[in-house]
Amino acid sequence: MKILGLSAFYHDSAACLIEDGVIRSAAQEERFTRKKGDDSMPLKSIDYCLQEAGVSLHDIDLVAFYDKPLLKFDRIISTYTAYAPAGIRSFIMAMPLWLKGKIFISRRIKEELGYRGDIVFPEHHESHAASAFFPSPFEEAAILTNDGVGEWATSTIGVGRDNTIQLLQEMRFPHSTGLFYSAITYFTGFKVNSGEYKVMGLAPYGEPRFVDLMLDQLIDLKEDGSFKLNMNYFNYAVGLTMTNRKFARLFGVQPRVPETHLRQIDMDIARSAQEVLEIILLRQARYIRQLTGMKNLALGGGTALNCVANGKILQEKIFDHLWIQPAAGDAGGALGCALSAYYSYLNHERHVGKTQDAMSGSFLGCEFSNEEIRRMLEEKRIRHVRLNDEELLERTTELLGTGQIIGWFQGRMEFGPRALGNRSILADARNKEMQQKINLKIKFREGFRPFAPSVLEDQANRYFELDEVSPYMLLVCPVKNRIAMTQEQMNLPWLERLKVPRSDIPAVTHLDYSARVQTVSSETNPRYHALLNKIFEKTGCPVVINTSFNVRGEPIVRTPEDAFVCFMRTEIDYLVLGNYLLDKQEMTDFQEDRDWMKEFTLD
Repeated sequence: MKILGLSAFYHDSAACLIEDGVIRSAAQEERFTRKKGDDSMPLKSIDYCLQEAGVSLHDIDLVAFYDKPLLKFDRIISTYTAYAPAGIRSFIMAMPLWLKGKIFISRRIKEELGYRGDIVFPEHHESHAASAFFPSPFEEAAILTNDGVGEWATSTIGVGRDNTIQLLQEMRFPHSTGLFYSAITYFTGFKVNSGEYKVMGLAPYGEPRFVDLMLDQLIDLKEDGSFKLNMNYFNYAVGLTMTNRKFARLFGVQPRVPETHLRQIDMDIARSAQEVLEIILLRQARYIRQLTGMKNLALGGGTALNCVANGKILQEKIFDHLWIQPAAGDAGGALGCALSAYYSYLNHERHVGKTQDAMSGSFLGCEFSNEEIRRMLEEKRIRHVRLNDEELLERTTELLGTGQIIGWFQGRMEFGPRALGNRSILADARNKEMQQKINLKIKFREGFRPFAPSVLEDQANRYFELDEVSPYMLLVCPVKNRIAMTQEQMNLPWLERLKVPRSDIPAVTHLDYSARVQTVSSETNPRYHALLNKIFEKTGCPVVINTSFNVRGEPIVRTPEDAFVCFMRTEIDYLVLGNYLLDKQEMTDFQEDRDWMKEFTLD
């Protein structure tokens, strides 16, 4: 039984192929088209998934799409009607897109793919819930989903048992954690649907002085975590912006213009919004535990990518165990709808792994052999040296230890927004200069942005206050071995405070002594685990900086060619492609024939 799952037409289009319940492949369209957040029909991702499985569309038994377009269209028309005549400009812009291709998805799939079989349409939050529960290591669990909006639902709570999911309650548009946080993202000058993680990273630089104001004026929050937003302050229901003039008057400032200087009030608003979100999610989690009696919690939907809030849920010990879908946003909807079709629609039996989830470490994308890499290097006449496995680990460890920055390209590409050791940029976590250097000279992004550590799974509790494994970089926790800052240092401007070491791994210790941790096991990524082991042997520290292999505004690299071009555009010192090592100082012939900084829209 082969099922193709699709998400498309809003943001982060993706495709997934499952075979007899096993996730064989999954990929986001942006990795192929090099257009971040690409929302088009994921034709290239579909081709990849079929090729990886060695099948054609004629072999597919069922196609699943991640939401119900007609129900979503009903919500849009109902909303415009309720707010009329306001929003007429937005309505005029939206209707041609809907009438042209967003309603009749069945027809579009059959025409564009040439597929003639059956298509099923789980609801949006059914897909999120399925992506959260079915791949989890739990036989039964409570399920919580939160995002911007699907059809009508913005949040659901439910229960998963064996091969069934029952959604018990939901919140509805326009009241939404995702849209609240996106409104803050817009107001603080970042891009909606891609810059939310920047708000999360900015929060520790601010003070939570607007929490009470937000809970008094913007959000009517109940004890069970349900709430209503005061729509007098928001414009997203029918407008072209997320907030309105009344929202700006409430905070006494205009929205920050993107790419301009960050104000202290932007940091304070970010911190306050982050704390409000945490209050909401903690109340929801406590309510779900009381309602369901479940000991395990599975999280899905875009809000589940807020790893700071996830860490707070874990620290509060509301549940015994927590599992978060690594592609929790709309890309993961492709996976969720395929699994929903297999288990809920076709009623197949579900088998749960005793120690691992069913995501294969989220390494579900393209892979390139050493032979394919060699051909590319020779065709382009790129200088390189081939090393055996042991030599490669020794040399990479040596380079990292001397302050070199490494582009690390191995194995299958990750599915989801995080680089987990196969499409990564690596550096020494002990080097206090690395955060600023990588932000400004490698990623070309804001200097306040923190970096995540990768750590050997069995060594994590030496460095971090973490009770769970965190293979997908979706939990923030406190760092141990802290270095206390003096009052004089605390009073420094935020950019200067960043330069003050706060632990023995300063490059991955955020301003509030936290870190977004990835624990690495030999079962899911043996080569990356071997590298960390070698680093541990040589330095006594099993931690490295791990950030995604891309520049700001660019999707994570997919191919060896993508990796080489990114390597040459930045100040990365060395590039590892499979077993091949490239030294930047030997790259003298590379010439760029276009202004690549204009190619990628800043996020």
